[in-house]
Amino acid sequence: MARSVCAKSAFELWGHGQTHSELRTSLLNYPQERMSPYMQKGSSYRINVYTFNKTLLFEDRIKKIDAMDYLPFQGTVSLKNPQHIFCLLEDYGTDPNNIPEHPYYIYFGRWIADGQRELIRSYSVKNRHFIGNTSMDAGLSFIMANHAMVKDNNLVFDPFVGTGSLLVACSHFGAYVCGTDIDYNTIHGKGRSSRKNQKWRGPDENIRANLRQYGTENMYVDVMVSDASKPVWRTAALFDAIITDPPYGIRESTRRTGSHKDTAKSPDGPYAESHVPVSQAYHLSDIFTDLLNFSAHHLVLGGRLVYWLPVYRPEYCKEMVPLHPCLLLISNCEQMLSSHTSRRLITMEKIKEPEELDRLAHLSDPHFSPYQGHNAFREKYFSGLNKRSGKDDTKSNVSGK
Repeated sequence: MARSVCAKSAFELWGHGQTHSELRTSLLNYPQERMSPYMQKGSSYRINVYTFNKTLLFEDRIKKIDAMDYLPFQGTVSLKNPQHIFCLLEDYGTDPNNIPEHPYYIYFGRWIADGQRELIRSYSVKNRHFIGNTSMDAGLSFIMANHAMVKDNNLVFDPFVGTGSLLVACSHFGAYVCGTDIDYNTIHGKGRSSRKNQKWRGPDENIRANLRQYGTENMYVDVMVSDASKPVWRTAALFDAIITDPPYGIRESTRRTGSHKDTAKSPDGPYAESHVPVSQAYHLSDIFTDLLNFSAHHLVLGGRLVYWLPVYRPEYCKEMVPLHPCLLLISNCEQMLSSHTSRRLITMEKIKEPEELDRLAHLSDPHFSPYQGHNAFREKYFSGLNKRSGKDDTKSNVSGK
């Protein structure tokens, strides 16, 4: 619970039921030997009432607490600093337009711990110093850091770092962070701003400033402009975790350095050394192949790779998830983006060092072959939007609007 941003609280369940009468029966059947340590004389306690999808008046909450006088509490009530906290939780469903008079279900138990959902608010990108069009939501960033099991003194790398949202989350857990991106303006905090009513980025809008905002600048190693398809790192196991959100070609283009021409002629004369090659399309299948190969070579044993995989839902199957002989698939979680698209949070762990034969694994085992269908994700994404828009237009024409 000390790291979880998904769970609000954890309780030891003592009783439950569809009515307060059923709850009473359930609580009276709970083993006394488990209750008694928290109800002894000399102890202090408090009972909280939580309702979901309904707001109760203070007087109604007090009545519900008083109605539980059948519980053998022998301690004293302390509202400010109790030794034990108990909670009555009432579930009124999920429809705010149809709230029942009585709860669908009731729970009672001892509070154990709260999660860290406050981090979602305190690290919100709305209040962040440096953001972009694709800055990762704070909650998802912490979920990815937890999937990667980031801890103190880890070294974490993001090869598509963008505005550094994932680095911010990892630095919160005590990891040293670094990253690369092909976009010069983003790395250096230059160009047009993504904020409303602000045309250009300010002089101190950069990834380092984001970590400084949250008091973790000392965990910042560095970021640099680099092409993910052409790694610049020495061949060694350097990183404890690689966490990233590759571009899908929707809000950010997928590109790498190179030329579309069959034969690329190098410049002659005094400009040869300073020549910067043009960019070309970087297909999603190649992005994931390069990412897995890079992770296999640069993660320490037991290190984790965590990344998002965009999919077209009508065609999804488990064979679409890229695999590598050195990486074990740990988890595959879906986040729906629309009725026809989603992205899947893929977590993999390095289980062995790469060998020469691993380079040919895709030839002997089709499971290691890149799935070429990823390359059409952008077209399928907008195709789905167009179909939905077409249906809306048809409905409007039928209704005469």
